[in-house]
Amino acid sequence: MISSIVLITGLLLILIGLWGALTHRNILRIIISFSLMGTGTHIVIVAIGYVKNGTAPIIDSALGLAEAPQRAVDPIPSALVVTAIVIGLAVTAIMLAYAIRLYDTKKTLSIEALMESRW
Repeated sequence: MISSIVLITGLLLILIGLWGALTHRNILRIIISFSLMGTGTHIVIVAIGYVKNGTAPIIDSALGLAEAPQRAVDPIPSALVVTAIVIGLAVTAIMLAYAIRLYDTKKTLSIEALMESRW
């Protein structure tokens, strides 16, 4: 139950971010939309890797070898999400730097100002 609520929340964040990126013309709102899509993706990955009543994947007296495939939580999705958060932070910083540069040169944050800069 909890996993499906989290999965639906992640998918809604992805859809809201996609809607924002496609409908807004302000570059800051587009950057926020991309961040929302990234956060939604992270939530979906964690929700997919969730195991109900799961435990850490350490084989010992609490988790036997026979029940490990059913009860052990896969650590790979969580590790991928941590890596993706760091990469997403760097990409957001680059997009914000680009927005600052756009504002310095064009004195606007509208994406329409980039149409004049095409080759």
